[in-house]
Amino acid sequence: MRKYHVSLRWDDEASVWYATSEDVPGLALDCGSFDALIERVKFAVPDLLDVKDVKIDFNAEYAAEVHL
Repeated sequence: MRKYHVSLRWDDEASVWYATSEDVPGLALDCGSFDALIERVKFAVPDLLDVKDVKIDFNAEYAAEVHL
């Protein structure tokens, strides 16, 4: 079973998490909740690839601006 890599990043300006992947064409999701985004990705990836079982490797990055 092939492993698909998905990047999860925080968009500080929009206040949402978003998911993209070079391995999964067409994957572009966003959500205000990290956990909800992971669940959405778990449903979207098999649908976009037209397969039943997939392994997903998540890489998350959070960088927020701090104004002092």
